[in-house]
Amino acid sequence: MSTVLPSPRATVLARTFRAVAIAEACSWIGLLIGMAFKYLVVFDDVGVRVFGPIHGALFVAYVVVALVTARVFRWSIGTTLLALAASIPPAATIWFERRGVRRGELG
Repeated sequence: MSTVLPSPRATVLARTFRAVAIAEACSWIGLLIGMAFKYLVVFDDVGVRVFGPIHGALFVAYVVVALVTARVFRWSIGTTLLALAASIPPAATIWFERRGVRRGELG
């Protein structure tokens, strides 16, 4: 298998995908902590009010960046669907990003 160096734009896209995947996972965890405090500890929804909109924006950003990345790196339909499905379980976007690096799907 020959090694092809990714273009500078593809490298930036791969880094952006990684950053958004990590941020989305962290916001998911923050939202879960906020929900735990709301329903189990202080019965105040401040954590949900803070992390809810942040997570929502990062979720949408992840989906958009995943679709752009899938197109640029020519992912299969299965890989693209897996990337999108990874946005649903908490922190799965980090797992998917690491998987993509291991398999060479991110350049």
